[in-house]
Amino acid sequence: MTATTPDRTVDASLRASSLWRNWGRSEASRPVFRASPSSVAEVQAVVRAARDRGLPLKVVGAGHSFTAIAATDGILVDLDNLQGVRAVDQQAGLVTLAAGTRLFQLPELLAPYGLALQNMGDIDRQSIAGATSTGTHGTGLAFGGLATTITRAVLVTGDGSVLEVSETVNPELLPAVRLGLGALGVLVELTIQCVPAFLLHAVEHPEPFEVIDEFRARSENADHFELYWWPHTDKVMTKTNTRLPVESGRKPVGPVANWVEERLMSNGALGLMCNIGRIAPKATPGINRLATRVYGDREYTDFSYEVFTAPRNVRFREMEYALPLDEVPAALHELRAMIDASGWSISFPVEVRAAAPDENWMSTAHGRESGYIAVHRYVKDDPEDYFRAAEQIFLAHGGRPHWGKMHFLDHTTFAERYPKFGEFVSARNKLDPDRVFQNPYLERVLGR
Repeated sequence: MTATTPDRTVDASLRASSLWRNWGRSEASRPVFRASPSSVAEVQAVVRAARDRGLPLKVVGAGHSFTAIAATDGILVDLDNLQGVRAVDQQAGLVTLAAGTRLFQLPELLAPYGLALQNMGDIDRQSIAGATSTGTHGTGLAFGGLATTITRAVLVTGDGSVLEVSETVNPELLPAVRLGLGALGVLVELTIQCVPAFLLHAVEHPEPFEVIDEFRARSENADHFELYWWPHTDKVMTKTNTRLPVESGRKPVGPVANWVEERLMSNGALGLMCNIGRIAPKATPGINRLATRVYGDREYTDFSYEVFTAPRNVRFREMEYALPLDEVPAALHELRAMIDASGWSISFPVEVRAAAPDENWMSTAHGRESGYIAVHRYVKDDPEDYFRAAEQIFLAHGGRPHWGKMHFLDHTTFAERYPKFGEFVSARNKLDPDRVFQNPYLERVLGR
């Protein structure tokens, strides 16, 4: 869609916008207008205004995507005024949420109904619409990503009309809309399949690097298993979480110990380590070895959301790829060899998780059990060489990049790696034929 020179007579629903930047400081844009609609009708009005003015429109949540998926020079829309619970079927565990609701708000919102999300990632700042639209996931071989829990969605499409999609209404579109990349419309309401509230018994422990060769077995034998490998070391930090009923009783980490682990070590010390590594790169291996000895060894039981999530105050950039589960060990061995041979000093750990296969067309786990490998770099470090080298390893093992994390691919590759890519593009052509929701990132990964 080609933008024209905008009329500077700002509509009541639009305001002049300042520079927008994402959390990881990897992307920025300067929209002409910003909008914060408070109702579905106002969302419709903003979409129609974008269409009439010839301006593209993008929706932004917390800005936790590391790609330019939300960037625009047209109209940037936030849904911060569309938050909260809209309806609950407590017996069925179905909760309808306004699309701008943040994940960190959900424990309090769901508590009166005795419900919880079935799984979560380790960051909870995202909006529910942003998290599902980019494929946010946790770990656990019996659990799909957050988008798999959507049973119904309401969105405003490219012509400003409202469309409901569910298991009984327009069901043919549900596998596209659940994980729509912001390309199909503005999500305004989502119904999520929740589960009874539960506890997690968490065991965190350092183990030898060779545990990666047991990744499938460890993932199969635990409700939720993940590991972190610190480059330049021969240790991984394993996390094994077991689901328990709430009646089992909490045994949480004490407030002082939790502050030391989550705030002082995982954030304060990590930030210091990264800055020292920038000044004295040769110190990084020794610092990483120290990190494997001084934290990440504990056992506790707490509410699911307290165990799944953790504060992330040190800014970074991230690339994450989904591989067929059995490809994970070989890819990690190759990644380690590549880092050792490169001479680089990598101060951030490599994260490894697992997820169940699902049927959503643009899901990284579409049709296969998946292992996820995520590489990171400190926000002040240039990630490109490291990420490009890692990407080649992941691609050789059948990898698909996370839609909210950095990568260097385009639609020609995705058309080969996603069996339902053509069906998704057809859904896009139906719901946004004029590309109201287009931006350079979507043009790159989906085509025109």
